[in-house]
Amino acid sequence: MDTFVSVIGGANVDLLAALNDAFIAADSNPGHIDISYGGVARNIAHNLSLLGAKTQLLTIFGGDLFGGLLHDHCIQQGIDVHLSERITSLRSGVYLCINNHGGEMIAAVADTEAIRSITPEWLDKRSGELNTSDYVVADTNITEDAIRWLMENVTAPLFIDGVSSTKAFRVINALTKAKLPYLHTLKLNLKEALAITQAQTYAEAAQALLDKGAAHVYITLGAEGVYCRNAAEEWLYPALPGEIVNTTGAGDAFLAGVVYAYAKGLDFPQTAQYGLMAARAALMSPKAVNPDIANILL
Repeated sequence: MDTFVSVIGGANVDLLAALNDAFIAADSNPGHIDISYGGVARNIAHNLSLLGAKTQLLTIFGGDLFGGLLHDHCIQQGIDVHLSERITSLRSGVYLCINNHGGEMIAAVADTEAIRSITPEWLDKRSGELNTSDYVVADTNITEDAIRWLMENVTAPLFIDGVSSTKAFRVINALTKAKLPYLHTLKLNLKEALAITQAQTYAEAAQALLDKGAAHVYITLGAEGVYCRNAAEEWLYPALPGEIVNTTGAGDAFLAGVVYAYAKGLDFPQTAQYGLMAARAALMSPKAVNPDIANILL
């Protein structure tokens, strides 16, 4: 039977600007701009669908043109959106990213206000179907209260992506306030991990997150790879070689790979290695999701 994953959080239209040469501040920089479909949760759902999981997305689509395009594109990619909602009074999420000529992000702006409509009450109405999932994944674009609801009410293994240094604090706050919180896996990048724990190293940050209640922690380190830790073991894996075209979506692909690897029975360190393979596929594509991820073998 297919693995069934529910993914909760942001769905955006991505505007990705890539510079031809070195960035010049306060000036018009030559380059090219690409429009694609993104959002952390949507990217994770898309990657999981490509990998072969049965996937449903719980998100908010705005009432504008972008909302209709996002909704239809999800369906075209085999993502079930029947638990999502389109709210005509809201504008759809938009993510604007500027990458330098080497593919590294210079700056980004995320307009994800629509996702604030995912409240505990909104989730509670969908809890019956949500808890038929084999795995549940959420991003921190949703509110702290919604994250706390997931920790207290989801029965399947819960995976959370930190998204940004600011939004990742919602996880720590939810873990602190939740009654008997449950969090199977927390994935952060190094900046997020250090910010929310006030630690000096990734190892210290991971231990602090375990102490807070996360059962498994993955801290992505960019070109240095990934550090993963649970109560029994810790591993540091280097990034896999490959041409970097675009860094947007690499972390989303990594977590999708980790979830899929868990579903297929891989052990803790093997899930990190598979996540790195998925991240490399994303890095080698100009878009946030690389269809070639479907060709990665377990």
